[in-house]
Amino acid sequence: MATRFTIDAAHSTIAFSVRHLLIARVRGRFTRFSGTIDMDPHELGRSQVTAQVEAASLTTGDDRRDAHLHSAEFLEAARFPLLTFKSHEIERRTRYLLVSGPLTLHGISRDVSFEVHQLGAPTGRVAFSARSSVDRRDFGLVWDQVIATGGALVGDKVEIIVDIEAVVAAVGSTRELLSPECTP
Repeated sequence: MATRFTIDAAHSTIAFSVRHLLIARVRGRFTRFSGTIDMDPHELGRSQVTAQVEAASLTTGDDRRDAHLHSAEFLEAARFPLLTFKSHEIERRTRYLLVSGPLTLHGISRDVSFEVHQLGAPTGRVAFSARSSVDRRDFGLVWDQVIATGGALVGDKVEIIVDIEAVVAAVGSTRELLSPECTP
């Protein structure tokens, strides 16, 4: 039996990291998002993850950079207000779950796989940590500037870092969700 969980945005983070000037990393996060996790520990094929992220909620802590990232040169948040993910497959691996599905960003969908570790399942809650990386150019995010040394101002590889805590929304057992292989 699948148990539905609703993402608790107050206790969750959806973040990213990208190279800047080939030497440092710029980190940012999204502050408004929602989603569900339908988890069937006995039949992962009946499990599913969905998430919606508001593009305009992206923040890096620098207002000028954030405005540029919201603009048509990057996320084009006014035209493409949501980033979405809906899994089509969840596989149990030796030490983690592999959650795969289309990520839609900037109006373009590409299959992405997340390495997901279950962190815990106290009564009525679950917690997961997930990581993936994408090439921003695959989503039409091609703006860049060449710096004096010949490198790119903005790296192409974007690391996605997700830490989710979710609350049970339907009847089911949370104790069955954890397996020793999928915990860090």
